[in-house]
Amino acid sequence: MQVRYVAARPSSHTVPLLAVGVLQGTTEPSGVLAEVDGFLDGAATRLLASGDFTGRDADEALFYASGDAGPRRVLLLGMGKEAKVDAERIRRFAARAVRGAEARGVTELAVFLEGHGRVEAAALAQAAAEGAVLAGWSFRELKTRDAENGRPPVQVESVDLLGEGDAEVLATAAGAGAVIATGENVARTLQSRPGNVATPSHLAEEVEAMGREVGFQVTVFDEARMKEEGMHAILAVSAGSHEEARFIVMEHRGGVEGEAPLVLVGKGLTFDAGGISLKPPAGMEEMKFDMSGGAAVIGAMKAIVELGVKANVVGIVPSSENLPSGTAVKPGDVIGTLAGKTVEVINTDAEGRLILADALTWGSRLKPAAMVDCATLTGAVVVALGSHAAAVLGNDDGLIEELRGAGSRSGERCWPLPLWDEYGKQLESATADLLNVGGRPAGTITAACFLSEFVGDTVWAHLDIAGTAYGDGKLPYQRKGGYGFPTRLLVEWVRSRTS
Repeated sequence: MQVRYVAARPSSHTVPLLAVGVLQGTTEPSGVLAEVDGFLDGAATRLLASGDFTGRDADEALFYASGDAGPRRVLLLGMGKEAKVDAERIRRFAARAVRGAEARGVTELAVFLEGHGRVEAAALAQAAAEGAVLAGWSFRELKTRDAENGRPPVQVESVDLLGEGDAEVLATAAGAGAVIATGENVARTLQSRPGNVATPSHLAEEVEAMGREVGFQVTVFDEARMKEEGMHAILAVSAGSHEEARFIVMEHRGGVEGEAPLVLVGKGLTFDAGGISLKPPAGMEEMKFDMSGGAAVIGAMKAIVELGVKANVVGIVPSSENLPSGTAVKPGDVIGTLAGKTVEVINTDAEGRLILADALTWGSRLKPAAMVDCATLTGAVVVALGSHAAAVLGNDDGLIEELRGAGSRSGERCWPLPLWDEYGKQLESATADLLNVGGRPAGTITAACFLSEFVGDTVWAHLDIAGTAYGDGKLPYQRKGGYGFPTRLLVEWVRSRTS
């Protein structure tokens, strides 16, 4: 999708469809709505007077314009109360406009940007671009039929963001939003590919191709190299599968040479059957999404490089499958780790923390300024926070607050849980240094406690994204399946560290 900022008024911009937001409580046209009302021959005035359209979130009305110039259709979308209009509301507004175009077979549209005094202009343009590009994504590469519900699907090809202001600033912000959303769409595509396609080696090949395309260094370890390095935890998880594990490292050298990097780590479990501790069959097909954290790091690195962020950033994705077989790790086994610590495996379905343990150890050896990992790690986080926020835990309150702020700005929110020493006692083992699970109580917290054993003195935070990485697609810019979460959060956090 092509997204561009155009300094133009709606009446002078010829386009198949124009979307305009209307605040809740609007009783008569003013501002841009009055301009639209003029070339609609008073249709907006009549609509507001009818009481059928009050500007609530779900309100929508379509008009067809007369004349040879200007928009051919006008889609009015309710924005809700002015006090609640923020960047996320704008993101969803632009996405609704794209959905409206799709529903009417329109491939080109314009969206008028109006912040109503609450959203800074650049943030407004970026959010609108993000919403449009995210809404335009769909996963169709494995479909053999073009038609859905009797007609071919429509893909919006271009979106013009209209407004008034510093054209250069707004164009730059819109361009950044499009790049960030495209990165998240890359993550969604990787998430959507089934386990027989998106294997660890496939992820590695995709990253290598991306590195050549956008310009970052890629290093991939095979299992022989991992064995040499001492990455016993990743190899233990991979032991039950015929597919070899891969350890993927991406490097963006955008900062000062020698400056401590920011490290992003993403769990890349391409299919998780639970190993010997086999999962129930119902819903197991969704375990292709267990690599969502890795996909987000890959998408974030693409966006970070394309935005030219002035920082040294390293992305790490440990990737394997977790399957049951005669060679799989068993409950009660004791395995080694890159850090030298031993782990008694109580439940082989708690495998994500094992592959992350070696990745975090590797990342900490880079002496980073800060390290953030993201993983679909525990079902417990879904019970705690549902699908509205990820959990964030870590060893530095300042970093946690940075991530909370980045989440609020990006629309990918996270909420802190405690990481007190008392929870770590649930991981005490009579046989090894650690258990890999701490029982049912505080499952999200004890999983993070386990990870904390492998970061050393590094400033570190963990995002448990099990409830936010994929779902039924309830927001206008989502579809059923992978969401790419937290690609935007990670990019926003890295960019905020350089401002």
